[in-house]
Order: sequence, then C-alpha cells, then structure tokens
Amino acid sequence: MPIAGRFITFEGGEGAGKSTQLARLAERLRADGATVLGLREPGGTPFGERMRDVLKQPDTSLAPAAEALLFASCRAQLVADVIAPALAAGQVVICDRFIDSTVAYQAGGRGLDRALIEGANRLACGPVRPDLTILLDLDPGRGLGRAAVRDQGQADRFELLGDAFHRRVRELYHTLAREEAGRFFVVDAARPPAAIEEEIWHEVVRRFR
Repeated sequence: MPIAGRFITFEGGEGAGKSTQLARLAERLRADGATVLGLREPGGTPFGERMRDVLKQPDTSLAPAAEALLFASCRAQLVADVIAPALAAGQVVICDRFIDSTVAYQAGGRGLDRALIEGANRLACGPVRPDLTILLDLDPGRGLGRAAVRDQGQADRFELLGDAFHRRVRELYHTLAREEAGRFFVVDAARPPAAIEEEIWHEVVRRFR
C-alpha cells in the first residue's frame, strides 16, 4: 500500500545533501504509487520565493530577529497555502528545511532565544508538524567545501558566516535529535549518496508501512 498523508522534512547544515536525497526519496515514493509534493524553505509560494532571494543574498543586511521573523512569515504562508491542503488531500509532502532549521540557525547559530523562535514556529505552523525529520549530519567544514563546489564559489549569506557559526548550528541539531528522538532519524551524510538513499528508504518504509 502506498504511503499517504505524511509530512517528511530534511534537515542539516550547508552541503549535507538535502536536496539530492529529497529528490531521490520523492522518486522512490512516486514509483511506489504515492502522490508526492517536494518543497523547499524558504520558498514554495510566490512570497516565499521572493523572500528567499532576500534571505540568501550576501549583500542583504538583516538583524537576527528580522531574519528569524522573515523565515517564520515564509513558513506561515507555505503551511497555509500548500502544506496543510496537500496533507489533507493525502499527499506525501517532503520539504528541504522546516521548523528545525530556524531553531538551529537562528537560536543555535545566531544566539536568539530558543523559546521565542519555537513560539514563532508554533504561530506559523499551527498543528502542522513533521511525521519524520531526516537529519543529514556532516562536519561543517566538509559541508561548506561541498557547497562551495556546488555553487561554483558563489557563497550565500549563511555559507559566509564561518566555521564557529556552523558548528553551533550542528550542535543544536544534535540537541533537537536527542530531545525528539521519535521524530528524528539521523544519517551520516559523509557516505556515498546511494548508501544514504537506501538507509532513508528503509526507514521510511519501516515507519509508515
């Protein structure tokens, strides 16, 4: 029986392979008969895509609180317009980043109050929560190196923030995975993509079949 009405998110630092693994999982689910919607954050709506340009551009200057609120605004629109209706229709929704990115990056990396970030997430998402969060765990130095190759040296705002920032992000991701072990599935992202794909697929089948 195909998997239906599930919400799966991919999390991890820069260059961890989230978009690659999302595409591979979506392909396998479709081959299995599921109706799949693939999304990214920020993005997925006209408003979100415009704000993505603002948030990613290296020359954009934003206070940390303004940055966090922009992410929450994009998420609120995405949940209302796209995610909630798709789940109600029985689709499998897979998203490249979601609530945990804002906690890891804006609370862990930027040092904002975690409780305030989580409150903004609750306001943005209402009752919508991921059924499964796949954390692609990778040393930040290695991930930034991958991202530099991927983007042909054109780093975005977050890739320019330095090793210490990204290590704080990874540390908070690990904290989240420990706190919500039932939701998180942590994968060693240093391995070949095909091996990662198989591990993720087996976990999805184990959980939802």
